[in-house]
Amino acid sequence: MTTLQNQSSVRSLTLGAVRFTYVVDGAMAFPPAGFFPAVPPEAWVPGLLDDEGMVPMSAGGLLVEIGERRVLIDAGFGPVQGRRPEGAVNCGSLLDTLAVLGHDPSTIDVVALTHLHADHVGWAGAFERHVVGALEWNSAPPPAALDNATLVEDGDEVVPGVRAIVTPGHSPGHTSYLVTSGAVRLLAFGDAFHHPLQLSHVEWGSGPDWQGDRVPAARRRLIEEMLVPGTVGFAFHFGDQPFGRVTQAANGTIAWNPVPSTVICGPPRLLV
Repeated sequence: MTTLQNQSSVRSLTLGAVRFTYVVDGAMAFPPAGFFPAVPPEAWVPGLLDDEGMVPMSAGGLLVEIGERRVLIDAGFGPVQGRRPEGAVNCGSLLDTLAVLGHDPSTIDVVALTHLHADHVGWAGAFERHVVGALEWNSAPPPAALDNATLVEDGDEVVPGVRAIVTPGHSPGHTSYLVTSGAVRLLAFGDAFHHPLQLSHVEWGSGPDWQGDRVPAARRRLIEEMLVPGTVGFAFHFGDQPFGRVTQAANGTIAWNPVPSTVICGPPRLLV
């Protein structure tokens, strides 16, 4: 287990009868003031930024192996590289990472998308079946690769044991996914949170938020889900701490507590 300062390794965690693996597509990093305009500068204490003073954020998909089904939650950024004032990206390894895990697009039963932002749908066209929140789908023209998507509403089941939780705010129909196996659960919350700082400050939005005034309610709902005993959260963008449990202190402070996981291999790409 490493820190928020690092790009994420390819990590695996087994809960109950379900195996979860972060299929990392590549590396991203953004300047804190630009991506998190509401976060006060003094909140960025040592240990939260990389050596260049940027916020590290990996991109990829979460492989969920549940029963005989293989669900991939989100599909990374795709082959995108570049450095600009607003951020740096070096992505394009999701299919290679999937191959390291012994899979290819034909072995994935369905790709369940949290939302349609570029860093979550980059490789979607490589897969045959997709699930998207109906509100998300109806908010804007979807990518051509998704013209046969199945639409889901809040509470709908994607496959047995995987349920959609519609949490608008970051995007019009942003959808989180709750995976249940007996008494244990995992909540993949997409981009409802981009950094653990936002857990205790649900009002601290992110630059790409579609409707910032709706984000706090979405976050509160997800926090309540993650406070249910036996629940682990999954974060795409929390550096090298993608799996964690949420706890609440007596003063109301919410904390992200990383859960140890198995490293399959290191980050497939770094920023150069």
